[in-house]
Amino acid sequence: MSVFGSVSQVASWAGVFPGNYESAGKRQSGGTTKGNVCLKTALVEAANAAARANGACLREKFVRLKARRGHERAAMAAAHKILVAAYHMLADQVSYNDLGDAYLDQLSKRNLTRNLVRRLERLSHSVKLQEAE
Repeated sequence: MSVFGSVSQVASWAGVFPGNYESAGKRQSGGTTKGNVCLKTALVEAANAAARANGACLREKFVRLKARRGHERAAMAAAHKILVAAYHMLADQVSYNDLGDAYLDQLSKRNLTRNLVRRLERLSHSVKLQEAE
């Protein structure tokens, strides 16, 4: 992995680095680079398979992104996460440690609580929050 200077260079070479096209303060559609077609295809297939795995952190990330951005962009983002994890596993000689499906909820517990309360109030429910003992 010493051939690449950083994770972003690996992702750019593989073609899973997110594009950024902005001109005059307006964001345009920024696609990914072409990169290594075989590796890119394999990563997207692995991302689609990870999206179907129960209890995985990658599945949760995929589902959340798919709701906002669509299936293809969520698959590309998951492919990017897989490549970044593989890079760090190879560079640092460590094994993969899945964080679990509840990891993202624990990261933003306050935001999740606020969103769930808002959703219940939209359904005409009155919500009173109380800390569990």
